[in-house]
Formats: sequence, structure tokens, C-alpha cells
Amino acid sequence: MSDLTHRAWSEALEDGELLGQACGGCDATLGAPKAACPHCGSRELETIELPTSGTVYTETTINVPPIGIDQRGYQVAVVQLGDARVLGRLVDQDVGIGSRVGLAGFDEDDDGYVTPHFKAE
Repeated sequence: MSDLTHRAWSEALEDGELLGQACGGCDATLGAPKAACPHCGSRELETIELPTSGTVYTETTINVPPIGIDQRGYQVAVVQLGDARVLGRLVDQDVGIGSRVGLAGFDEDDDGYVTPHFKAE
């Protein structure tokens, strides 16, 4: 069982690192902390370091933000980092599917939750 908690994942992100998990049951790579593999249910998860550069797998522009966020028209994306996918915010507005991006920092909300930022390379 992996000891990767959301707090440890967040602290690594604040230090410029991206952590994930490798499943010993099915070899899946996860981009965020999980108690069990969503693919096979195994709890044999090992904490691994993910690449900080990757490719935009999918993206969208948020024009109607959730409660508590005033900004409109910002982009979020799922970024393919090696074998893992990570959800984050795009800093550059002209980034699309297939664009190469790299980790560029993070946002922290009022509750202390962090979100990775990616920018075009």
C-alpha cells in the first residue's frame, strides 16, 4: 500500500515535483493519490516521481467558474505525463490538444488545496 497522501502530493507540488503511484497489480500509473487502483482494485501502490513535462491530452475553457472563483475564461487540461494523466490549469491561453507543456507552479485555494499550473514549452 502506498503512503502517498494528498498532503504529501501537495507538498511535493509546492516543491516543483509531481508524484504519482504505480500499481503492482496491473502496472497502471496514477497521477494523483488513491487508496486503490481504479483499474484493478489493487492496494499494491508504490509512490513514484512523474515527469514535469508532457502533452495536453484534452483541455477546456471555463467560462462559468465554480463558486468562490471570480475569474472567467481560464483553461484547464488533462496533461499526459509519461504513463499518467494529471488535471491542471494552463497558464498560456494558446495551448491546445497535443501541445507540449511543462510544470509552471501551482495555485492554492482558501482551504489549502493546490492545483498544478502548466505552460507551453
